Amino acid sequence: MRIIIISFLFILFFSSQNNAQDLLNELESIESSNIPLLPEKFLVTKKILWGKKGLMRSFNKFKLTPENRQHELKVRKSMLKVHQYLGFLTLGGMLAQGIIGSQLYKGNMNVKNTHKKMGEMVSISYFSTAAIPLFSPPKMFNEKKGLNNIKIHKILAVIHFSSMVATNILANKIDTNYNLKRYHRAAAYTAFGSYAASMIVIKF
Repeated sequence: MRIIIISFLFILFFSSQNNAQDLLNELESIESSNIPLLPEKFLVTKKILWGKKGLMRSFNKFKLTPENRQHELKVRKSMLKVHQYLGFLTLGGMLAQGIIGSQLYKGNMNVKNTHKKMGEMVSISYFSTAAIPLFSPPKMFNEKKGLNNIKIHKILAVIHFSSMVATNILANKIDTNYNLKRYHRAAAYTAFGSYAASMIVIKF
């Protein structure tokens, strides 16, 4: 267990250093060239807030200028740090939920309420974590072409997001149809596996 914790801390530190360097490179690019202040393509959820006519542009502090974009990138960095920390918390919650769930499936009904409460906490943590990058300010540059760790991370995100939605839907139906428990378990394991993989791939 100590080895796992130390490994996670090492990954977290290494990732933070890379994120800091990436932010520095983006800030230097703003100051040293006339590149566009927004990438050509970014998520519609970001465009609603941070597009040229996004909701945040109505505030003077977020008018689309080189100086304000520097501030936005710092906001982005802070939001992604929170996303990262919540990600580890959620992964730990998923692991605990899996252990409790295995006891429930073995017939230990004493942990049923604990399993339900833990599931609610993990869901809140998970969907809060997922929302952060969807609404954070966009990066400066367009995505690199070809397959890379960012794109793999996003592909896995689609898988674990879908699995988490399925897990929650099936959890609410098990009481009336106990035969659904195996599908609930399969969805939960898929969510955990793809979520863990998405965290690993983004670090390396």
